[in-house]
Amino acid sequence: MEQRQLGTRQVGAIGLGTMSFGGIFGPTDETTSLACLDAAADRGISHFDTANIYGMGVSEQILGTWGRQDIHLATKCAIVSGPPREVRNDEPYIRQCLEESLRRLKRDHIDLYYIHRRQPAIPVEDLAGTMAKLVQEGKIGGYGLSEIAPATLRRAHAEHPVTAVQSEFSLWTRLPQLGLIQACKDLGVAFVAFSPLARGMLGRAPLKRDFRAGIDFRDTNPRFVEPNFSANLAAIAPFRALCADRGWKVAGAALGWVLAQGDHIIPIPGTRTADHLGDWDPAPLNAADITEIDRILPPGFAHGDRYGDHQMAFIERYC
Repeated sequence: MEQRQLGTRQVGAIGLGTMSFGGIFGPTDETTSLACLDAAADRGISHFDTANIYGMGVSEQILGTWGRQDIHLATKCAIVSGPPREVRNDEPYIRQCLEESLRRLKRDHIDLYYIHRRQPAIPVEDLAGTMAKLVQEGKIGGYGLSEIAPATLRRAHAEHPVTAVQSEFSLWTRLPQLGLIQACKDLGVAFVAFSPLARGMLGRAPLKRDFRAGIDFRDTNPRFVEPNFSANLAAIAPFRALCADRGWKVAGAALGWVLAQGDHIIPIPGTRTADHLGDWDPAPLNAADITEIDRILPPGFAHGDRYGDHQMAFIERYC
C-alpha cells in the first residue's frame, strides 16, 4: 500500500476507522471485529482509529484484546455522553479519559490522541498546552483536533505543533476544501478524512432504507431520511454507472478521489466485517477521471445536512 506521513511515522494511505465495532451502525461482535482487524493488517493497513465513546469503550476494548503493538493507533476524548451532549477540554478530564483509554487499549502510550470536539469556553492555546504536557510525559506521541476551523488549527499549532486534523470529507461532504485542507497542507499537518464512503452510500451496492431504529444512527440522519434518501440514491446512480463502465469498484473510486485531493490526506473508512476491505483498493484515477467524477457529483450535490442539529452543537463552522 502507498505510504503517507502521519506525524513522525509513515502509515498506509488508507486507515481503518473502528466506530462500527461499537454497534453504531448495527449489531456486531468481538470475533467478527477481531477478524476484520486481522484482515485489515494483512492488506497493509497500519493506522487504526477509535474513540472512547465508540460503544462507550467497546471499540477500544476490542483493539486492546487484539493487542497488536506494531500499528499506529489513534483514539479520542472530550465528548461527554448525554443527553444532553456535552464537551470537556479541561486538563483533569482529558487526563482521566486518557488513563481509561490506556487501560482498555492495554497500552502505556497512544500514538495519536485527538480532542474529539472543542469546548469553546477553554482557549485553544490552553488546550494545546495540556496536550503538549502529555507529549512531553511520553503518554502520547502527538495530538490531533477534530471538526475544527482553520483559524483554530493555526492558533493551536502556534502553541504546540498539531499532528493531525480529523473531519468528515468525501464526495458528498466537501466543506474541508474551503480552507481546512489547505491550512493542514501549509502547516505540515496530516488531514484524516472520516466517513470517506459517505456512511455506506458509496459502498458496494445502493443502500436500502432498512436502518434499525434506535441502533443505526442513520435512521434519523438528515441525509438518510426521506425525501433526501431517495434523492441521494438518484444523484449517486450515475457515479455507480461510471464505475461499472470503467471497471472500478465504487468504494475504490470514492477513496481514489479522496486520496487525489492532497498527498497529506489519509482516509479512514470503516466496516464491521472483513468482507468489505477488498473493495477499498483505490481506483487508478487520472486527471480526466477526476474531472468527470466532479461533473457527475459536483460540490454540494447531497440532499440534507450531514448531521442533525443536536450533533452540530460543538462542530466549528467557518463558511
